[in-house]
Amino acid sequence: MTQTPPILRVSHLSHRFSDGTLALDQVTLDFQAGELTVLVGANGSGKTTLLRHLNGLLMPQCGDVEVCGVSVQKNPKAARKRVGMVFQDADSQIVGETVYDDVAFGPENLKLNRDTIEHQVRAALSTVGLWDMAEKPSYVLSGGQKRRLAIAGVLAMKPEILLMDEPFSNLDYPSLCQVRDQILALHQDGHTLVITTHELEKIVHYAQRLVVMEKGRVVRDGAPQDVAHALERYGICSPCFMQAACGRSPWTP
Repeated sequence: MTQTPPILRVSHLSHRFSDGTLALDQVTLDFQAGELTVLVGANGSGKTTLLRHLNGLLMPQCGDVEVCGVSVQKNPKAARKRVGMVFQDADSQIVGETVYDDVAFGPENLKLNRDTIEHQVRAALSTVGLWDMAEKPSYVLSGGQKRRLAIAGVLAMKPEILLMDEPFSNLDYPSLCQVRDQILALHQDGHTLVITTHELEKIVHYAQRLVVMEKGRVVRDGAPQDVAHALERYGICSPCFMQAACGRSPWTP
């Protein structure tokens, strides 16, 4: 049986910062359509740098990244239409004065007609449960609402792939649950997701794949239950289901 080509392909990717730090070192990974992948590693392991290559925010110095078979380096505009990224700091991603204006920013930059913009903004805000707040100023939103607004701003561009950098950071419990539920709904809807997190416990039960990075390299890659036992040696706290040897189960408070 012929295997379906990956929706994302990373081949021998390396990147060195201007200060000489080697951030990525010969990273090779394939991501299948519809897969939820969790990417973990200690600070400085290369997780965020890798994400930024997947939609062309950073360009390979060595190696290549392909989205649906098309090189990001050769056609970054096509990659950015297919791959959306939600940053760790939601405030840095929010540019509109109102909730509606913020989500409309991307489609407007694509020069879509007004009816299409209205449809995509309404759909994106409805998906994240913020349509009833469309006319509110962005700055009055809670941390969890801002994170969901950042997700809506990406969804309005209608990407097939979503990259999320630390989506659970600095959230209280209700907001964390809202964001987690939103991620699961997007995955259920067919999106391909790649998520970096230090809050592994919150999402690992739902992932098909767990990738561990250390010093710019992929050191473990596989099903979560096959990889989680080795996490401690890379400075990552093992999920409670591994510590208790009680089997893989959803996170609960």
